[in-house]
Amino acid sequence: MNILKLVSKNLLRRRGRFIFTLLGITIGMASFVALLSLGDNLRAEVSQQAEDLGADIIVMGRIDCPFVNRAVLAGEQLPESIPREIVGQIAAIDGITASIPYLTLGASIQGIPITLVGILSDDMKAHREWNIESGAFFADENALSVVVGSGLVPRFNLEVGGMLPFRGQDFPIAAILQETNSNDDISVFMPLNVAQEVFGLDDYVSFIAVTVDDVTHTERYIAAIMDVANLSVSTNEELLSSVLLILGSLDMTLQLISGVALIAAAFGIINTMMTAIYERRREIGILRATGCKRGMIFQVFILESGLYGLLGGLTGFAVGFIVSRVAAPLVQQNEFVSILGNPDTAVVFSLPLLLTIIGLSVGISIVSGFYPAWKASKLTPMEAIRNV
Repeated sequence: MNILKLVSKNLLRRRGRFIFTLLGITIGMASFVALLSLGDNLRAEVSQQAEDLGADIIVMGRIDCPFVNRAVLAGEQLPESIPREIVGQIAAIDGITASIPYLTLGASIQGIPITLVGILSDDMKAHREWNIESGAFFADENALSVVVGSGLVPRFNLEVGGMLPFRGQDFPIAAILQETNSNDDISVFMPLNVAQEVFGLDDYVSFIAVTVDDVTHTERYIAAIMDVANLSVSTNEELLSSVLLILGSLDMTLQLISGVALIAAAFGIINTMMTAIYERRREIGILRATGCKRGMIFQVFILESGLYGLLGGLTGFAVGFIVSRVAAPLVQQNEFVSILGNPDTAVVFSLPLLLTIIGLSVGISIVSGFYPAWKASKLTPMEAIRNV
């Protein structure tokens, strides 16, 4: 007697029930894959934004809010609240290697909102390690021109020498940056002096990115900066942690939805296996009468439930992968997700993720089939045949 052959025949005996049970597992695992990927990708996006900022310490106005901190990482508009003179005072502190001011402003191209950043051009180019794809970088700090990120070029059909209007004044595009895979790709940069003048601002900036020569003495540098100015000062790690708090409620919701989907799939397996016991009592009785031990009956039902999990895990991963790819653009339009930037919410294929999903699916299925398998193994030959 071949157990695997017996198991496969039992699964396909009721093809309709097999398909619907498999669909339940597939939907549960697909939901888990897609939602798990969404949460992981959002966290990865925030972490990448923090890394791209390239700062050891961030100096902001006296605002302690995760959403403001997120705007710093995303390079979005922030209120200008730090006197520019503070930049030089911070740079003069012993051990500080760079003090880079950012003036983030709201602007638009062809009626579509974008972020315009006022910068100290030479300092910023060195700090972000920019390379120029075409054109030439700002000639000086008073150049009436702009540099655009590579991501804006195809979107608005931009080119070097073209004009961008801001506040009623046309600015020629001096250069296009090479792709950086960061928020720089979707930003427009203007010399800080020019940005302050064009937008009618006083001599203020939005925040300051600071780098130090020894990160082990970060607390000392923070204390020195706070002695210079009464501002909010935090490390890059603290900024990242505060932003990740935004994801707390989202993660909880995703985990609850995934849990409900998996529980529903588990009860679907239990229901199918319990029904199979009542339908196959005669078969179980004959097997027991011909010398089949309880352990073998138990193995047959456990293998059946495990096979459901294996097939459901494979199809669930495939469906979750496809659904996430199709739904990613729609998810990114959600206001809650959009506050975190424009993360890629689609599932990225990886062998460890596939093995994890299959293992989880098989594990849940085996646990779900444990009680039906035990129930079937407890049937005696006479009990099974008498009830036919």
